[in-house]
Amino acid sequence: MNLGTTYPAIAVLEIDSIATGISAADAMVKKAPIAVLKAGTVHPGHFLILVAGSVAAVEEAHKAGLERAGSWLSDQILLPDVHPQVIGAALGARRGLSAEALAVVECRSVPSLLRAADAAIKATEISISRIRLADDLGGQAFLLLDGLLADVEAADELCREIIPQQFLLQTTVIPRLDTTLQSLLNEGTHFAACAHFQLEGAEIHAAG
Repeated sequence: MNLGTTYPAIAVLEIDSIATGISAADAMVKKAPIAVLKAGTVHPGHFLILVAGSVAAVEEAHKAGLERAGSWLSDQILLPDVHPQVIGAALGARRGLSAEALAVVECRSVPSLLRAADAAIKATEISISRIRLADDLGGQAFLLLDGLLADVEAADELCREIIPQQFLLQTTVIPRLDTTLQSLLNEGTHFAACAHFQLEGAEIHAAG
């Protein structure tokens, strides 16, 4: 998948039943000529569908998916004018942090997180550094927003307003991010794959 590819619109459905999720994805691709960017199981036993394409095609597919999902639908979004950074970050693209200011937005819903990310980047002068969605997070999702402090604070406030309370977990704004932590986060956010950094002057004792 080319992370630089852009689309006019995306739709995301999060469904509580895997069987219903596969059926909904089938209905969506049969209804309209769309690109299936991602579709599969995520924690905790949900099925997540991310599709993209022209506004008309995505709208038709989105409607078909909602109808098939029925009461199994957990959350959903339709973004007819999605920002390119949202698509790229959702597919795994990463941008380096500046250490000027960082906002971390964490919630229980992938669609709601993407809706908030799209609104934040359109309304403020921030960039999306990272988005992680559900897998290896117990079904949670989070995003990292980078920029000047005033813009990051505004983006954080906007995300808190947009994400429904039943899905919102926590947000935080960190001014002047420590440069060592900046380097760690730029390498990735998985603990198991975390790069080793030692602060200059760290008080350690050699083994032996």
